[in-house]
Amino acid sequence: MLGFALPQYGASARADIARFASAAEEMGADSLWVGDRLIAAVDPSVGYPGSDTIPEQFRAGFDPFIALALAAAVTERVTLGASVLVAPWYQPVMLARQLTAIDVASGGRLRPGLGIGWSPEEFTAAGAPFRRRGAQLDEMLDALESIWTTNPAAHDGEHWTLPPSWIDLKPAQRPRPPIYLSALTPAALERVGQRADGWLPVAVVPDFVMPDVLTMQRQTIDDAARAAGRDPADIHTAVRINVSEGATPDTVAEAVRVLADGGYPDVFVDLMYVAEDTDDYLRWAERLLA
Repeated sequence: MLGFALPQYGASARADIARFASAAEEMGADSLWVGDRLIAAVDPSVGYPGSDTIPEQFRAGFDPFIALALAAAVTERVTLGASVLVAPWYQPVMLARQLTAIDVASGGRLRPGLGIGWSPEEFTAAGAPFRRRGAQLDEMLDALESIWTTNPAAHDGEHWTLPPSWIDLKPAQRPRPPIYLSALTPAALERVGQRADGWLPVAVVPDFVMPDVLTMQRQTIDDAARAAGRDPADIHTAVRINVSEGATPDTVAEAVRVLADGGYPDVFVDLMYVAEDTDDYLRWAERLLA
């Protein structure tokens, strides 16, 4: 299965998201995805992973919830994913309401992915504490479970409180949309095995396409799932392929084949670093799907 990140960042962060979503589905894409960037700090204390700076593309970013809503409105078949929403930035009841609306509007096609973020400056801008982000994610999962599967719903935790409340509008998917988590460290991988419905690892073309590394990480997930009394086969994997400058459609296509042969056939491709505008996104998508 082959999907694409929506043209959400940089020069493509304009109103062409709907046009790309509709055309990509018509060409045969299986999924469409968004990310979650709030600001691009001028003097970041922590750079984008693997560097000490923030990519220029992050200076312009389209809101992920509106992007998903636009894609939902012009498509009928593709799944709609987030890789990932930074969970601690949001109040659980607000996040649940937005995701519920997208799942209902799309007829149950949402794959919400959650993570803990990495930029202290973004947390400052969001008014959220940077420390104990893993604990905040765990509490968010508890709160979403309550909001989506019980009525009246309630939550009383360390970071957020929801008094007993009637929340009649539930997601189209029952009992709730499948929750994906990003994970790299052992603790985060174990959380996937214990709690998630899916895992969102990353490959980079041309620098890092290694199914054997993913399989080593996946073993931690599977072991944690068994220890929690869960079937590892119930935890899906969708690999994000970040395409770096200098890559070509042929090298990306080869990466897709390598990942599929290594046991990871469900991938989506992020073109923000190589596509200049929506038309360029569409040319890449057409070439890869062919």
